[in-house]
Amino acid sequence: MAADSDSRLIAAFLDYLKVEKGLAPLTVAAYTRDLAQFKLSLQKTRRNLVDCRREDVRAFLDRLFSHQIDGRSVARKLSALRHFYKFLLLDRLIERDPTLNIETPRQWKVLPKSLATSEVEHLLAAPHDPDSALQLRDHCILEVLYAGGLRVSEVIGIRLEDLKLELGYVMVRGKGDKERIVPLGRTSQRVLMSYLSEARPKLLGKRTSRNLFIGRAGKPLTRQRVWQLVRNATPPGSRKASPHMLRHSCATHMVENGADLRTVQTLLGHADISTTQVYTHLALDRLKSVYSKHHPRAQRKSNG
Repeated sequence: MAADSDSRLIAAFLDYLKVEKGLAPLTVAAYTRDLAQFKLSLQKTRRNLVDCRREDVRAFLDRLFSHQIDGRSVARKLSALRHFYKFLLLDRLIERDPTLNIETPRQWKVLPKSLATSEVEHLLAAPHDPDSALQLRDHCILEVLYAGGLRVSEVIGIRLEDLKLELGYVMVRGKGDKERIVPLGRTSQRVLMSYLSEARPKLLGKRTSRNLFIGRAGKPLTRQRVWQLVRNATPPGSRKASPHMLRHSCATHMVENGADLRTVQTLLGHADISTTQVYTHLALDRLKSVYSKHHPRAQRKSNG
């Protein structure tokens, strides 16, 4: 009976996320997996979701860290639990929130991995066959990922009417189906023009599609395919790249070159400026490195 009760609570919470909060399907799916994983962990204590205690949440998070789960993933799972128990509190199904005052451990604040400017240039300059529709498409996706700091879901969700090449921007739908305008640089505009005139018609054949980026016979691209093409484009001997790394690289390089956080926040589609502030740490590391290397007083040894 307890298992059935837990399942009903989770189902009601997911409906709340979709209908009232308007969260994106991918976010709802992630929360579904996180809650199912936590529910499974409670079986060891023979408690259900309503009877959960703070020590149960802590034990769950500790197990995740012991299995070397990425810090950002653990933070997201805690966020899912916090939203879930806030929902139960609002509906007066519980009296105490077991996630209350659980600190975010230092190791959760993992700086996003990014590529150096030279690594990105090496990746984007990798040779490709201009006569190959697939290779031209893949190269175009790489350029757009880095140019706009886009998420994979945003790239595959771009429609033809979203692209305003003559104005130099693309309309993107991010988390929560929120729209934002993302500028495109001259290089990405040029590559997009080549893709639209030479590659996309070949991939489309006699079919039609509203999607900007398509597979053979006009089929929509999957997230897995985009991850694969980014990884495959990594030059031999270089760090394996990912779409996330290109997104983080875009933000990091902009901050390093003097962009203000509000601009980067708007570009990336962050709801909260605190999410964007992590890039100041990356820029500070770069600043310290350059200072230590070039300032004469930084290199001089003390005589004391």
